[in-house]
Amino acid sequence: MRANFRMQRLFVDSNLGPETAIEASAEQYNYLANVLRLENDREILTFNGRDGEWRTRLSFPTRKRLLLIPVEQIRPQPAASDLHYLFAPLKIGRLDYLVQKAVEMGAGHLQPVMTQHVQGRINSLEKITANVIEAAEQCGILSIPSVAQPAKLTDLLDGWDRARRIIFCDEGEESQNPLPSLAQIQERKLALLVGPEGGFSFEEREQLRNLPFVTAIPLGPRILRADTAAVAALAVVQATIGDWR
Repeated sequence: MRANFRMQRLFVDSNLGPETAIEASAEQYNYLANVLRLENDREILTFNGRDGEWRTRLSFPTRKRLLLIPVEQIRPQPAASDLHYLFAPLKIGRLDYLVQKAVEMGAGHLQPVMTQHVQGRINSLEKITANVIEAAEQCGILSIPSVAQPAKLTDLLDGWDRARRIIFCDEGEESQNPLPSLAQIQERKLALLVGPEGGFSFEEREQLRNLPFVTAIPLGPRILRADTAAVAALAVVQATIGDWR
């Protein structure tokens, strides 16, 4: 069932059940009451990543308090996406965009990867998680993608589950069409690896291309920015072997 995009959606940490009042946080109160100017008995949609999506009534017992009262489950909780997204951190601003678009495109697990030419860094996993939640609220998904601690590329590859195929966006690939390579992939467990602004080093490319659980794909004839490449790669993977089919 597709999301209802006409109603405001809000992520909550609490369990969701019929007529179980949830005290809104100060931030939620400010957003719903002061920014959106929603009043008593107005309804929104709430989700927590566990209990599906609920039609929820707003109740203001006092001028400074807001209760969220789940009324009816609108959508059951689906299985979480199993697509792992491995990305080299970008500079502030572009990193926020990359995380949000990865969530919108169906990534279920976000893994920052430190490569030789990486130019960005992860200052706060809490900020990334906040971006993940905001993207989930906007795009209608009910599961919140997990965010892992940054890891060096070499360490990640050394401990990799070989049953999960890595699709590696290789700017040095001779062809321009990713479809033939993607069509040969049989595994259901997938990960997508996108490099930094400076690209992968020669040594990293050689290591990746020599691993049996890695498939290199091109992304067309043009040089793409790292954040553009992320969206393009996620789109082509989802359309060919992902959940768009």
